[in-house]
Amino acid sequence: MRLAVAFVSGVVFGLGLILSQMVNPAKILGFLDLSGPWDPTLAVVFLGALAVAVPGMRLVLRRGKPVFGERFALPARGAVDGPLIAGSVVFGIGWGLAGFCPGPAITALVSGEGRVILFVAAMVAGMAAYRIVDRWRTGATDG
Repeated sequence: MRLAVAFVSGVVFGLGLILSQMVNPAKILGFLDLSGPWDPTLAVVFLGALAVAVPGMRLVLRRGKPVFGERFALPARGAVDGPLIAGSVVFGIGWGLAGFCPGPAITALVSGEGRVILFVAAMVAGMAAYRIVDRWRTGATDG
């Protein structure tokens, strides 16, 4: 049942990305390019997502635990540190150059476009490189 719910949630998320045109790099770049013909429609998508997510999270967190888990997996609040800033900068540069972020890029893989495949391959390579460097930096040996 848990796998079925995860699958349906992924399909709904992907359809939302397609309907909102988050899988269209031109739409994203039109929003990020303030010096050209700015396209504000992505801001409407963000506001719509917040309008659903904020009350939804408040409602869900009233429960003692998730439906398919023992506890909620929420991030611990932490200080803004170097790795967070570096990751944000790398994400922003990649988003601005390619017009993709991870979720929409994975959704757009079904298009079979070379630039999407290249972006996802670079994203996976970047994640692998981070794991290698982080293990080396921390001296971790486990997976």
